[in-house]
Amino acid sequence: MPAVREQLDERFPGSTLDPEVWFPWYLPHWSSRAESAATYDVRDGELHLTIPPDQPLWCSELHDEPLRVSCVQSGSAPGQQPFADGLVVREQHPPFRGYTPRYGRVEVRMRGVVDAGSMVAFWMSGIEDVPEHSGEICVAEIFGDAVRPGSAEVGMGVKAFRDPGLRQDFVAPRLDLDVARFHDYAVEWAPGSLAFRVDGAVVRTLDQAPGYPVQLMIGVFDFPARAGGREPGFVPELVVASVRGTPAVG
Repeated sequence: MPAVREQLDERFPGSTLDPEVWFPWYLPHWSSRAESAATYDVRDGELHLTIPPDQPLWCSELHDEPLRVSCVQSGSAPGQQPFADGLVVREQHPPFRGYTPRYGRVEVRMRGVVDAGSMVAFWMSGIEDVPEHSGEICVAEIFGDAVRPGSAEVGMGVKAFRDPGLRQDFVAPRLDLDVARFHDYAVEWAPGSLAFRVDGAVVRTLDQAPGYPVQLMIGVFDFPARAGGREPGFVPELVVASVRGTPAVG
């Protein structure tokens, strides 16, 4: 087994993703790698995740709402993040652990191009080595229909899912920022506490936190049924300039 990665300083050099850190498929066990592959490009020190018009729907036979996704993960295991009852793993793959921190500070510098039918998100999901290790730390979830000139609602908080030790606590405060420009979205994670920061300023603190390793999830989502009136040729995009993770001190 490879050594556990203690920290991460990803600046996206070269022209491809580091396969030892990133898994460029979104929950492929519920569909397949072929149907869940991210559309992405690495250039000029940035990761560009896009959803072109011809990208297929994700898990079209099972997901109630039509959905398309380009997402990269820093970990993966079959059976994670079930979105409905009675799901069966369709494609097996070995567990992947590129970067799965437990406590510390994690920060993503990113910008998004979204409309009313799309969103961008950065969250940290439990690795689910047992089902209870499924809680999520959502650092930034931005829907295009909540974006206004000079401001946006930025979702952040905890989603409990199957972790009985967590309580659902997720809000989307409106912040003065331009989503189309780069901003730093970060969380400081310690036992029993979380502090969410945007561009260095603390926006929200919580007195709860998962106590197990998580994987990073960074992606752009498109909801075709919500995209009425979309400009011809519009392509939702998430551009990531850096991902940094540092372990807790002490």
